[in-house]
Formats: sequence, C-alpha cells, structure tokens
Amino acid sequence: MNWIILIVAGLFETGFTFCLGKMKGASGMEYWLWGAGFLICTFFSMGLLAKAVHTLPVGTAYPVWTGIGAVGTVLLGIFVFHEPVSFARLFFLATLIASIVGLKMV
Repeated sequence: MNWIILIVAGLFETGFTFCLGKMKGASGMEYWLWGAGFLICTFFSMGLLAKAVHTLPVGTAYPVWTGIGAVGTVLLGIFVFHEPVSFARLFFLATLIASIVGLKMV
C-alpha cells in the first residue's frame, strides 16, 4: 500500500511543477489560482511522502518520489508546454525510468 501512496505522492509532485509552469504565463487572479494549486499539490505530495516513509526506506522512497516527479515533469513539458524532444532527452528519460524500477525491485 505504501508504494501506491508513494506513486500518488510523485504524481502530486508532477502536479505542482505543472502549476509552476502555468504560473509562468499567467497574471492577475489566474496567477494566484495556479499558485494555490501549487501549494495544495505540494502539501499533498510532501504529506504522502512522509506517510510512505513510515514503512519504506527513505533512501529508496525519496529517489523514487523524485524520479516520478521528474519523469512526469519532462512528459508534461513535452506534451503540454511543447518543449523540444531529442534522442538524448528520451534516452536519459528512459534511463531514469529504468533506475526508478530498479530501486523498486531492490
């Protein structure tokens, strides 16, 4: 169950980076709403991470949480924010995913 909590925490991490990306181009009330989304996602991400490390080793949980957030953020950058895609970027994204899976397995 704590692995599921950790995955959801990583997704909330991706959520707060998405909110940051949307804040970049916003102004006025829209800026503050994205800022509120950032704070909410950060709260849940950190809270769920703290819950997950009650039973998971922090040396495994933290890198997995960070990796899920990093992979999600790169994918959001590519698909939502139209950031460039290159072979090198996809290669290192694949190695990051392999590393996350490897940490989960050991």
